[in-house]
Amino acid sequence: ENYYADQPAFQFILDVPVDWEETLVLNGEIGEYITLVRKDRESGDWYIGSITDENGRVFKVDLNFLERGENYLAEIYADGPDADWETNPQSYQIRHENVDRKSTLNIELAPGGGQAIRIKLIED
Repeated sequence: ENYYADQPAFQFILDVPVDWEETLVLNGEIGEYITLVRKDRESGDWYIGSITDENGRVFKVDLNFLERGENYLAEIYADGPDADWETNPQSYQIRHENVDRKSTLNIELAPGGGQAIRIKLIED
């Protein structure tokens, strides 16, 4: 029933493919956190996922895996500023950012939180 409710964050789940061309681990420590990126075999879109344990974290992620000379739109599904796994687990924000191969994204994870990003090529 949650999928059918008016919850904009579920759009990411609907968009995520299941057939990957490439997977890269951007950072991680077993039992602590991980950030990975995957490229969709069909569309060429990239998907970044990051998750942490009960500790909040901040990462900088270079987007140097993107194609040189191309422009992209990043759809960012992030923890809200007051998110916390115990006290406010449903706080989130959705924002959009223009990015390219030279861009760096700041990934801010709330305690027990995560972030999901879809990076789509901007067609001319």
